[in-house]
Amino acid sequence: MLFLVHMQVNIPHDPDPTAAAALIAEEKAYSQELQRDGRWRHLWRVVGQYANYSVFDVAGNDELHLMLSALPLYPYMTLEVTPLAQHPSALAAN
Repeated sequence: MLFLVHMQVNIPHDPDPTAAAALIAEEKAYSQELQRDGRWRHLWRVVGQYANYSVFDVAGNDELHLMLSALPLYPYMTLEVTPLAQHPSALAAN
């Protein structure tokens, strides 16, 4: 199943710089692992914001929830999830 996920990150304004850098590095490593295995298909930055739009290809709601809640920055995120379906006018199959 494909899901479009909008992630808005809101790290507190006064975090410990070392801890924040470590958390961001963990987030990057985990997200790249999911991209390599094909479950995180697309990752697009929102210009001017600490936010992204991503497309996930997973078995279902439960798998997506487990993946998202395992993100190191998850406690600082606001998420919007939209299930996607193939459009009948699309030239390419997904």
